[in-house]
Amino acid sequence: MKRNLMTAVGLAGVAALTLAGCTAAADSGPVTITYTNFISNGGNEDNLQAIVDAFEAENPNITVEVTTLPYGDYGTALQTDLAAGTESDVFDIEYSNYAQYQANGVLAPIEVANPGAYKASLLEAYATDGVQYALPSSFSDVVLYFNKELFDANGLDYPTQDWTWADEKAAAEAITDQDAGIWGDHQPVSFYEYYKALAQNGGEFLNADGTAVAFNTPEGIEAAEWLVNKSGTVMPTIEQGQGTADFDTNLFKEGKLGMLHSGIWIFGALADVTFEWDIAVEPGNTQQASAVFSNAIGVSANSENVEAAAKWVEFMTSSDTMVDIRLDSGWELPPISDDEKLATYLEKGAPENRQAVFDSLDGIALPPVVANGQAEMQDILGEELIEAQAGRKSVEEALASAEERINAVIGG
Repeated sequence: MKRNLMTAVGLAGVAALTLAGCTAAADSGPVTITYTNFISNGGNEDNLQAIVDAFEAENPNITVEVTTLPYGDYGTALQTDLAAGTESDVFDIEYSNYAQYQANGVLAPIEVANPGAYKASLLEAYATDGVQYALPSSFSDVVLYFNKELFDANGLDYPTQDWTWADEKAAAEAITDQDAGIWGDHQPVSFYEYYKALAQNGGEFLNADGTAVAFNTPEGIEAAEWLVNKSGTVMPTIEQGQGTADFDTNLFKEGKLGMLHSGIWIFGALADVTFEWDIAVEPGNTQQASAVFSNAIGVSANSENVEAAAKWVEFMTSSDTMVDIRLDSGWELPPISDDEKLATYLEKGAPENRQAVFDSLDGIALPPVVANGQAEMQDILGEELIEAQAGRKSVEEALASAEERINAVIGG
């Protein structure tokens, strides 16, 4: 890899791991545990099932019942279940939400049988005061996908690591043919894309102590315009379906999209497309900044089968079966410490330029995290950007409103 992952993912400085011991399944007889996830949605459901099958073969007294939800629905569904006490025994967690879940007491402590199997920075990100409350399940980043045939048809050079927003815009405009239903580019208008675009433009989302936003600046306005102004020019509008679940991936799969900003988790979904495609590091404006994500899996503090649930979590996050399936399918990257196994990722076939996955770690943008109101902050920013995209507000009005609303939440 291009960098030490502790530096690349930016999660160093969290409390050191001091766990020992071994997690074992309950010996009292057959048990069934439930697992709700979003990580397999959109093309990796069969891969998850293969891991479940392998786990159940090794642990015949434990059955895993899986529920898979779209990412866009997952957070709301989990919050509803937690409030009602109806959450699954095991559920997925994003790094940006871990601190809030842990503080609210919804996660059971996990004793880790083999902590050395994990990248230390990822493992420590889900520990609090020396206690492990979740195990990392994957890490990934966002890259620029491109349809080689559409580039060739328009006489365009393929994207490179040196591209800027201006290069991307020029290519997108050349490819777009609305009458033929061909679009040049797609980038979601969302919190996750905005904080990254802001970093690519040299701006900051939060002030130094995280008590107020810092995005309502010329750099922030330009970043918002970069996203919003694509709508109806080089990418479809909301009325044409933009923003709906899997719309962008399906459009790319149909060969009707020149470029797509998305995570490496959709490699598997593109395995059977009939045209040639590849990836590149996402362009920046003043600097490169790629979004890097870490997911984890936790056990509910309300679970009646904590030991069996924890055993499933450890298998799902560190077993050789999981590693092989993730690397073979291109389904994000496993959180393992064995760099030799990760190196084989470059030899797994399409996309050809898998090195871009690691090159993207040379400049990263981590999600802004606040102590209180994380979900509200994300929702507010997304709502205001959609108002601008729909033409109901100017970008300046949307960011000013987002600034006022978010500060009232995180500063209260």
